[in-house]
Amino acid sequence: MTPIRVFVPASIGNVGPGFDVLGLAVDGLGDEIEIEKSGSDVEIVDITGRDAADIPREAEKNTASIAAAAWMRKAGYRDGLKIKIHRRLPVSGGLGASATSAVGGAFATAALYGQESDFQSIMEAALAAEEQVAGRHLDNIAPSLFGGLTISFSTEPAKVVPVQMTGNWWLVTVTPALRVNTKDSREVLPGQLSTQNWVKQMAHTSSLIVAFQSGDQDTMRLALVDPFAEVYRSALIPGFANVKKSAMSAGALGCSISGGGPTIFSICANEQSAHEVGEAMRSGFQCEAQVHVGQVAKKGAMII
Repeated sequence: MTPIRVFVPASIGNVGPGFDVLGLAVDGLGDEIEIEKSGSDVEIVDITGRDAADIPREAEKNTASIAAAAWMRKAGYRDGLKIKIHRRLPVSGGLGASATSAVGGAFATAALYGQESDFQSIMEAALAAEEQVAGRHLDNIAPSLFGGLTISFSTEPAKVVPVQMTGNWWLVTVTPALRVNTKDSREVLPGQLSTQNWVKQMAHTSSLIVAFQSGDQDTMRLALVDPFAEVYRSALIPGFANVKKSAMSAGALGCSISGGGPTIFSICANEQSAHEVGEAMRSGFQCEAQVHVGQVAKKGAMII
């Protein structure tokens, strides 16, 4: 059988105030997964690209193979698989790399059996894999699978609400030569919020969704503010305050931390503004940083 090769876009988890709920797919940035039937075991046979040497090749530790095996079990298949991964996303970079691999593993395996349209089973298999390495949350899995902006409604059962967007939003992601472990980024957060802060978080998150739906840039400026996680996680990213200030001064509609960091993202009104903001953000870091400019990915995982 011919191997199946898929592309899965990177994602911005939280999208500012939408902690563990909102996710946004990034066009033009992501990883590729190739899967074919082979023997009786699920195995990783090749990993290339960014940070490849740091990615586990043991099938029980890699989210691509864990998700592929989970999908196979649920579907009742017992074939072996060979998996190849080509990476563009950094390890512990805040762009949903583990979720991207999980979605790719499950999606490519489903496609191998002609069931790539069964997003529910793919999502559940990817979630089982993500749970083992980064916790049980869907805010990166959902946009990488569905594309666009997504609301993670629940994990028990796995339920996602895609958001219909208006406007051509441009995204800037800037990833410094740093790593922030997901566990560390969660441990700095308080376990509870006061009622006042909870209400503020709800207001920003709800308004952010309305901004994407309506295409209203003024609402985006008001809403893309994270009063919760950013306050604590910014301390894990040297230069964050300077980078955010540079982004806003250069014309960004809003700027915050992508997932647990250290990637910082901005949303801009057009392509020219996005490139100007990207250069301003890069210069705000005191270390090497990689800039990506692109629109919101309309599609998630796809066969290539």
